[in-house]
Amino acid sequence: MRVTRIAWFHCFSGIAGDMALGSLIDAGADVDEVRSLLGRLPVGGWGLEPEAVLRGGIAATKAHVRVEETTVVRTASHIAGLVEEARLPERVRRRALAVFAALAEAEGRIHRRPADQVHFHEVGGLDAIVDVVGTCAALEVLGIDRLYASAVTTGTGMVRAAHGIIPNPAPAVVELLASVDAPTQGIDLGIELTTPTGAAIIVALASGFGPMPPMLIERSGFGAGSREIDGRPNATQVVIGESSEALDPGQPVMLLEANVDDATGETLAHTISALLAAGAHDAWITPIVMKKGRPAYTVSALADVALSAQVAGVLTAETGSLGVRGSTLGRWPTTRINDTVEVAGFPVRVKVSPGRIKVEHDDAARVAQRASMPLREVLSLAQEAGRHLLHVVPDQGLDLVRPPDHDHDHPA
Repeated sequence: MRVTRIAWFHCFSGIAGDMALGSLIDAGADVDEVRSLLGRLPVGGWGLEPEAVLRGGIAATKAHVRVEETTVVRTASHIAGLVEEARLPERVRRRALAVFAALAEAEGRIHRRPADQVHFHEVGGLDAIVDVVGTCAALEVLGIDRLYASAVTTGTGMVRAAHGIIPNPAPAVVELLASVDAPTQGIDLGIELTTPTGAAIIVALASGFGPMPPMLIERSGFGAGSREIDGRPNATQVVIGESSEALDPGQPVMLLEANVDDATGETLAHTISALLAAGAHDAWITPIVMKKGRPAYTVSALADVALSAQVAGVLTAETGSLGVRGSTLGRWPTTRINDTVEVAGFPVRVKVSPGRIKVEHDDAARVAQRASMPLREVLSLAQEAGRHLLHVVPDQGLDLVRPPDHDHDHPA
């Protein structure tokens, strides 16, 4: 039975890069050791100073990253090169590259550019680089093997970024959280609670989302945002402890089911589509035999606990069932990324996970028809094109060959 050290980030007021770093320093990461690892980056003109503050009456640490002003706009590949050149400990290097890679993919999808050509603005700034690499360094100083996170809180309204006024949560935040089916919750607060940098740290490094996993708690800490917020502590909490893998419950999910004996095949097929559109991770139909020998079907859906009421409502409405039953399960999803490759001049979506590339069948079939190619050849070419996305498999999941993104830290 292997015992691992885990960190659970409680994002009740969102998360930003400086808040993640501050929480780990507050939980005991030696700031001199963190600075020493950051000092390996081939850039100067930065400083890291922690400050003890209060947020909502709770003691927290504000990680002040001070940098010299510059007009440099870095590309994703430029930042990846800085990390590679730094000769960081292997786990720090892998984690930092994974964060920047996730950022680059999200920005690439938003701006319709290849990930390695994305230009970062806020996230390309030296302060954001220090936040990301510093967070990965602090995780190493604390000996963290695995990360988990709660549902991620976001604000609403509009916020200012390098591109001008943008919606809150920022498009990059939405893309990042959607890429791993991370549960999220919005509150009516016109402040950028979760930044792209903070979202990328969670998305790239977390093994699962949900309540605090079973552990023997050793310590905890709070990373402060830049200002006070009425009615809630503007901070991210981290809880650190030891957990046995044998007791790891995985990501909590709800299995929702209804038995149906009076629906047509077309109705059931539509129900599956509606359940997936409502946020279910998966949905399926199983033939059964009910009382008096009646043939029937069990319609099942797997969903995050936070979305269970929404998915159950769709299941009831679409099937006409008089009730839905549910049970709480755990799942252990493999880290994966969604991307698009090109075959014969046409886009094909792929999912990349450690050791496997899964091609979207409908896209491949469409390309096969348009390009007059055998389907198996399209699938083979798409898989080969996707191999450049698969770098190495770190301790928890996929180390993406992605670079960085924009948007920096929590103006909140």
